[in-house]
Amino acid sequence: MKVLIINGSPKGKYSCTLQTSLYLEKLFPACEYTVLHCAQQIRKYEKDINLLIDEINKTDLVVFSYPVYTFLCPSQLHKIIYLLKQNNCKFEGKFCTQISTSKHFYDATAHKYIEENALDLGFSFIKGLCADMDDLTTDKGQKEAEDFWKYILHCVENNIREQKVVRKLADIPAFTASAQAVEKKSTYDTVIVTDAEETDANLLQMIEEFKAVYPYPVRVVNMREFPFDGGCLGCFKCAVSEKCVYKDGFDEYLRKTVQTADAFVYAFRIKDHSPGPVFKTFNDRQFCNGHRTVTMGKPVGYLISGNYLDEQNVRTVVEARSQVGGNFFCGAASDDNSPADGIVAMAQRLSYAVETNYNQPADFYGVGGMKIFRDLIYVMRGLMKADHKFYKKHGFYDDLPTKQKGRMIAMTLVGNLMAMPSVQAKAGNYMNEGMLMPYKKAMEKAGKRANEKK
Repeated sequence: MKVLIINGSPKGKYSCTLQTSLYLEKLFPACEYTVLHCAQQIRKYEKDINLLIDEINKTDLVVFSYPVYTFLCPSQLHKIIYLLKQNNCKFEGKFCTQISTSKHFYDATAHKYIEENALDLGFSFIKGLCADMDDLTTDKGQKEAEDFWKYILHCVENNIREQKVVRKLADIPAFTASAQAVEKKSTYDTVIVTDAEETDANLLQMIEEFKAVYPYPVRVVNMREFPFDGGCLGCFKCAVSEKCVYKDGFDEYLRKTVQTADAFVYAFRIKDHSPGPVFKTFNDRQFCNGHRTVTMGKPVGYLISGNYLDEQNVRTVVEARSQVGGNFFCGAASDDNSPADGIVAMAQRLSYAVETNYNQPADFYGVGGMKIFRDLIYVMRGLMKADHKFYKKHGFYDDLPTKQKGRMIAMTLVGNLMAMPSVQAKAGNYMNEGMLMPYKKAMEKAGKRANEKK
């Protein structure tokens, strides 16, 4: 497989982001890699964008690699995309993904920008990797990068890509199942949680379509059938006891009937710009688990009836809930945009994730949301005892700034040195080279592993 890495960092070979791609190149030498420093050499491509177009046409997979700059990617990469679109490029049949590094501040919006433009350019797009700047220097980050690349190669080999927007309709046409049913395997338990009524013809048909194309047994749990005593009261009694003040048994039902599954699919019809009151009651009453992400690591997909493409807020909530919960978001299939294709693609992602325990690192939605919860629980740990115990056990406090004293001292020393004019004059590329030093161990480790495989 030929892989083209479009380096969108103005630093060129000194890019910290690029190190992830170079690390993967060492781990997966069977692929043929080409790196173009497009951002650093922007003048060259402004003069002749065909230099890049020709390289894209010769490759199988394009990787946009860039640091996140002020909510989006660097302006030089914006210019590259602009030039490609000005030339009316269409790269049908070419796969595309992205790798970014940042401190997760609005990396989600940067990724959405690249994704939407890649789809405009005709690429078959696969969701990318949002990494912290330091991830590659840790065992956890190295594993996440390796798992990500395995997922990308799986998607390319099996033609699994993000759903392309075909149309937006105010009136949703009736959905008819069309995909061929697959043979069922055992082992993994998947639950569909829905609030479907008999009148929700499209939603019910989408559920049946998913059950037909998904390779594992599926249970359907309809929340309309549960006798809720009421919505969450916000009384916080469960924060200490882990039991809900209501006596309707929902907390036990949730833990034994829903959360025991290996994968989850949520199916609803959009009502009043939301999943509707029944689903809201179901979501709110899950606070019997407090802020504990008890299903983290398990994949999640959605079946949605209604004008989903026009409901930006619903789309944001759907993805953010998955990420804050530590769940791999396998996509949302909706009946306003090629539902049959969307259901098949979502089922393929879900089955891959449940088989391999794959979970992509979170972007700003998940990282930002979890840090807010982490800080809240840490301050209120005297009250939220169960949450505090859970967060401590899973290492959620490990990245508290107050625990990074060594790094703070080091940054103070570097800052004092760089404030000296004499040091600035001699710095040259030493600063960039110094930033890459922590990545060298990862590269050496990848090279060693690659040699062991031979």
